[in-house]
Amino acid sequence: MGISKQLKLETKVVHGYKGYDQYTGAVSFPIYQSATFKHPGLNQTTGYDYSRVQNPTREELENTIANLENGKHGFAFSSGMAAISTVLSLFEPGQHIIVSDDLYGGTYRLFEEIYRRYGIEFTYVDTSRIHEVEQALRNTTTAIFIETPSNPMMKVTDIALTAALAKSRKILTIVDNTFLTPYFQRPLELGADIVIHSGTKYLGGHNDTLAGFIVVNDDDIAERIKLIQKSEGAVLAPFDSWLILRGIKTLAVRLEKQQENALTIAKWLQNHKKVEKVYYVGLSDHEGYEISRRQASGFGAMISFSVKDTALVEQVLKRVQVIMFAESLGGVESLITYPIVQTHSAIPEEMRRRIGVTDKLLRLSVGIEAVEDLISDLEQALD
Repeated sequence: MGISKQLKLETKVVHGYKGYDQYTGAVSFPIYQSATFKHPGLNQTTGYDYSRVQNPTREELENTIANLENGKHGFAFSSGMAAISTVLSLFEPGQHIIVSDDLYGGTYRLFEEIYRRYGIEFTYVDTSRIHEVEQALRNTTTAIFIETPSNPMMKVTDIALTAALAKSRKILTIVDNTFLTPYFQRPLELGADIVIHSGTKYLGGHNDTLAGFIVVNDDDIAERIKLIQKSEGAVLAPFDSWLILRGIKTLAVRLEKQQENALTIAKWLQNHKKVEKVYYVGLSDHEGYEISRRQASGFGAMISFSVKDTALVEQVLKRVQVIMFAESLGGVESLITYPIVQTHSAIPEEMRRRIGVTDKLLRLSVGIEAVEDLISDLEQALD
């Protein structure tokens, strides 16, 4: 039995699902670094046979992420992309999926360069505008895939409204919840059918391992995902599962600090003479601010901003010292990224231009450092 679902999230993240190892009393759940497990006898099992199918450490993590999302079934994968690929494997040739047009470039690449070859069709629209979603619906539409807040333009899609539309058409709502995590946002509670995470980011929180997650409530969908997971084998290894479990323990305190830093930095950037525009959901003039307040308990720590002069981009990326010029996000260290050549290079130029990913745009993942040091670093880099 796991710990009570009624506990506060701050408590859930610390204690995980079982809370400790019931065999030894170990407070840190053990790493079961074993590929296979001894059977007591013929037609007998301990509940574990082979780690590709299930492993105790991975199981604890999967139950933990399901518990945090208030879902029934959790699945852990070797990366966020492996998790998304597994979800796409649920669909068949000829089926159609509506997708947020502002999304991670790796997701776009997976959809267009791999799954389109298998006959699945995709339409990219601004899912923050429900009428665009409605206009894109077809008789063959089977799912709506949402990133909210989106990457990197921080658009906010109304999950409950989108899920209601989807349910009226008997199609699935899939939400990538990487940016806010279940600590700030729980899409299943808002009507979504499938939640996806890149656990590499905030859930792990230390830029030291790759991981991906799927959480669902529906038993039939869970059985199909379980079959794909054990058959394709892109499962999370025991040691990596333990690293994510350890990272989740500090999720609440990390996110609170990162969000506090992000809001301060976003307001500072708004007043900088060399900054053209700031995209941060926590700013009251953000288009999705009120929707976010309704469906989430926090705004996260991701900021995008455009500079007035393209030449400033190279200067900033070269001169930052505390903030690191590196891909990824969500760790305790602050990272800055240039989407047009890094995270979103796979997206066609016309589509990038339409959503606002230009050669002036930078994306900042705010860490837990002293905010004064981060602002000083940005100041000297922009000066």
